[in-house]
Amino acid sequence: MLGFRALLVTMFGVLLVYTAVTIANHGWNLLSIFFGDMAAMTWPGQFNLDFMFMLMLSGLWVAWRHRFSGAGLALAVVAVFGGASFLSIYLLVVSLQANGDMREVLLGASRSGAA
Repeated sequence: MLGFRALLVTMFGVLLVYTAVTIANHGWNLLSIFFGDMAAMTWPGQFNLDFMFMLMLSGLWVAWRHRFSGAGLALAVVAVFGGASFLSIYLLVVSLQANGDMREVLLGASRSGAA
């Protein structure tokens, strides 16, 4: 579990630095580039479409884990737009709350029998 948590912290840190450099060099104009690549039907567009679907699955899992409650739906929106930045912190927090029980991390306390 320590290795998993270290990976999450590392991912968040690397992504934070990379994003800061990208914003400094290219500004905040992400969406027009993201969807423009998809509209161009190129490999970067294919990657963006694949990535967008993964973000949607991440959001759906977060909402499901929280039984589609109001908080779960709000977290799902953050998951879709926050990507790995959100998911790395979210998984770190829930792994700490679950005391490392991966069944509870993946299913939530109510489904894992921890509640």
